Amino acid sequence: MITKDHVHYLLKVLLMAGYLIVSSGCSINKDINHRALPIVMGLENGDGGYKIYLLIPNMNQSRTNVRIVTGTGKTINEILDRISKNMEIQVDLLHLKVIVFERALAEKGLGDSISSFMRARDISSKTIMAISEERLGPLFDKLKSSSTQNGMDVYNFFEKNAGWSPDVALTRIWQVFRSLHSYTNDVAIPMIKPGQTTAIASTGSAVIRNGKMVGKITSDETLLVNTFIGLGTQGKIEVMDHASVRILAEKISHSSSVVGNQVILNSNLKLKITILETKGAASVTMIKQELEALLTGRFQRLFRKTQSVKADILGVGQLFRAKIPRDRLEHWRSDYYPNMKMTIQINTIVQNEGLLKTKS
Repeated sequence: MITKDHVHYLLKVLLMAGYLIVSSGCSINKDINHRALPIVMGLENGDGGYKIYLLIPNMNQSRTNVRIVTGTGKTINEILDRISKNMEIQVDLLHLKVIVFERALAEKGLGDSISSFMRARDISSKTIMAISEERLGPLFDKLKSSSTQNGMDVYNFFEKNAGWSPDVALTRIWQVFRSLHSYTNDVAIPMIKPGQTTAIASTGSAVIRNGKMVGKITSDETLLVNTFIGLGTQGKIEVMDHASVRILAEKISHSSSVVGNQVILNSNLKLKITILETKGAASVTMIKQELEALLTGRFQRLFRKTQSVKADILGVGQLFRAKIPRDRLEHWRSDYYPNMKMTIQINTIVQNEGLLKTKS
């Protein structure tokens, strides 16, 4: 039989346990004013290891400047630990938005770095990745001198609800980590450099196969990659000989088959566009044919380029996973993809001609 004394005793035990949990948790967590919250981290080859750059916003609300902290060492964790030890506040990477890798490091391989980030879990798997065409020093100096939003400028460049453009790749840590362990999926990572009149400028995308940069594609080709992987092309303006158009919407469908050891893919891309301006007496039919020819030629060049480096950044291998024997999937990049036959049919619908008078 449970008495009142037993109930009071149990309540005291529970209250003491709760107090210990709360007090211990409070002792571990530090006030936000005593933590450095980097927005951007840069990694490049150093003397026998790495060099890390951290772009840290000033926590003083009356100022909007940022500071750059650097460190070198043999491992990433060693450098971060030394930086945190030497600073007056603790470095917290959970709010990191963008990681920029030097091109030379990307060509050497990102596998160890990405695996380290995923294993330690100090950095969010949703952190955006980018590759710098040049050494990181000039890029971070430009980010510091051009910063007007406490270091958030570069993040807003990749943010879909801010300054992101559909011809810029948008790749996160978890997607690169997935590609490291996938037989049929590679990724494109955006490439940037310091801008002339802007903080950064896009220079295309790096083609990543098994964690290594094996090639590069243009911004126009990146647009087609984003179409295939579902990021969308809305808002992109295409300039042609006789007109300029804006893409309003797109829909892509695929039909895949395997004949012997030959994989075949037929894709159909439907575009809705609006005409912005014309040159001369351009008809709607002429504008549609010109756009379809432009995109078809661009896609064929992109497909041949990715086949030559055996990197399936379009992710079409996912369509064949159920049609190729499991023990043959590991040969997708080497045997199937380079020899794949692929065609694309582009159909354009002019949804809005604006105030322009065009012939049909």
